[in-house]
Amino acid sequence: MSSSSTNIATPPPEDAWIDTYKKLLPHWKSLALAHQGFVFARLFEVCRLRSSIPISISRVNQFDAARLDIEMSAMLKEQLVKVFSLMKPGMLFHYEPELDAFLEFLIWRFSIWVDKPTPGNALMNLRYRDERAMEARAKVRTGLEGPGLTVAQKFWYCVATVGGQYIWSRLQSFSAFRRWGDSEQRPLARRAWILIQRIEGIYKAASFANLLIFLYTGRYRNLIERALRARLVYGTPNMNRAVSFEYMNRQLVWNEFSEMLLLLLPFLTHQPLKIYSSHSQRINLASSTEDDTTCPICQASPTTPFLALPCQHRYCYYCLRTRCAAAASFRCSRCSEPVIAMQRNGVVDHKVPSQ
Repeated sequence: MSSSSTNIATPPPEDAWIDTYKKLLPHWKSLALAHQGFVFARLFEVCRLRSSIPISISRVNQFDAARLDIEMSAMLKEQLVKVFSLMKPGMLFHYEPELDAFLEFLIWRFSIWVDKPTPGNALMNLRYRDERAMEARAKVRTGLEGPGLTVAQKFWYCVATVGGQYIWSRLQSFSAFRRWGDSEQRPLARRAWILIQRIEGIYKAASFANLLIFLYTGRYRNLIERALRARLVYGTPNMNRAVSFEYMNRQLVWNEFSEMLLLLLPFLTHQPLKIYSSHSQRINLASSTEDDTTCPICQASPTTPFLALPCQHRYCYYCLRTRCAAAASFRCSRCSEPVIAMQRNGVVDHKVPSQ
């Protein structure tokens, strides 16, 4: 037999793999059971950790949301006041609490009542969640899920924020107008004034304590949220911020413009400025020598003439009054001098008919 034939290995018997399988089967089963037990233990640990994930909401975002809501109410109030700018001055002062309550009710009606965040909460990616329902479930997967406020919570939120603030502001203004705090008043009014002051002090102390608790835990910005168990949580896990560079562009344009003016200022002489000032003085003089018998606004003879002080130019009462009420810094239409007061003209010119 040649050497090449002696190197060929003999094939194993046909039932060798069966014997090997029977030998390795117990070891395989033990490994599979161990791996399965490890997987189950790992899943149980993950579920246990997920059921108690601490949710942390930025305190700065919550304060910013409250501030934005206040700014939104102020903007709406400013626009509403402009509608009544031509009416009698001081008329809205007596109804300011009603106006604030109406605006707060509108914000509540179109945000919280329809399960939507307030404008400030929407900008900060926040929403209200019923914390009582989450405590009853005792399971939190991501810290963002959970039902919104119930109908009862929404109703009491409106009663506390809108009705409570309105009643308190009205009570304070009424007690101050009636001078309940004076010692000469009736004992009952004096006691009511002392009770109001004590309630206000207790509320401020409770609000300060709630602020300290909020800074420590990050939950419930005010007493109303704590009483209703309405907690602010993130609305979505991710938030896309739209950055506007409009303000930056304005600042850059103004800086470049001011630098250009500073660069050209040394090349300007005082002679053109004198020419311009003398020309403007001639224009003002010509305008002052115009017919002073007509109102410069409506170009008609004033039926109730009033003088603009200190320039002493005549106007109609309605024209001058509306312009002064619409603009805080109204300037005279004839001489461009600021009008600081108005006075009734004691002499009314009448044309004597020719005989």
